[in-house]
Amino acid sequence: MRQACVALVTACALACTPTRTAPTSPTPIATGPAVRVLMLTATAGFRHDAIATAREVMNTLGFTVTATEDLSRFSAAGLTDIDVIMFALTSGELPFTAAQRSALIDAVNGGKGFVGIHSATDTLYEFPDYGRLVGAYFREHPWTQQARVLVEDASHPATGIRDAFTLEEEFYTFRENPRGRVQVLLRLDPASVNTTGDYPLAWAQSFGAGRSYYNALGHFPSTWRDPRFQNQLAAAIRWTAGR
Repeated sequence: MRQACVALVTACALACTPTRTAPTSPTPIATGPAVRVLMLTATAGFRHDAIATAREVMNTLGFTVTATEDLSRFSAAGLTDIDVIMFALTSGELPFTAAQRSALIDAVNGGKGFVGIHSATDTLYEFPDYGRLVGAYFREHPWTQQARVLVEDASHPATGIRDAFTLEEEFYTFRENPRGRVQVLLRLDPASVNTTGDYPLAWAQSFGAGRSYYNALGHFPSTWRDPRFQNQLAAAIRWTAGR
């Protein structure tokens, strides 16, 4: 009798023990090749202290970044293996030849991306096609202080941020308001600098078969180290690259 009870208990224990399956590994997420960015930081005018930090930060965002101040990279052949051309803190009348200017415009017209940061709008005033590409030309920076940035279009894939934020920055105004020619993504809250008006700070546009993005922030090294700004950069690069 005792043996029968033991056998019965053992059988119940085996029957009630849940079946264990070997853990499965997460399904790998398919990823394409890294976006190839040519980052130009050449200057013929004011040179920002943030350039070194900008280069460092760009190498942490998951893209294949070639930082250069060598204008010879700008040729039809030299831009063939690039997905996004980035003008970061450039300034002045950079000595591009006519062929190099054509190579830049043709590359973006043909489907590549362009990203301009901060003083990219203080660059190449004598090259009107570049003005169309970047979206506007710098006028002045009347406010270097803490101010509030409003997110105008959080749904656009290049925006990279959803909520308004405050930071210390050198805030630009432009010779012409680009609104109406571009899709404004961020704008300055005028009340935060005790003024009124419309002050776009970041925008996106189609350019031929390509895409162009500009962000007026980036004067200080601290801006480049700010995760909110890094999110904007990463989103803009992916969008202009069509990823």
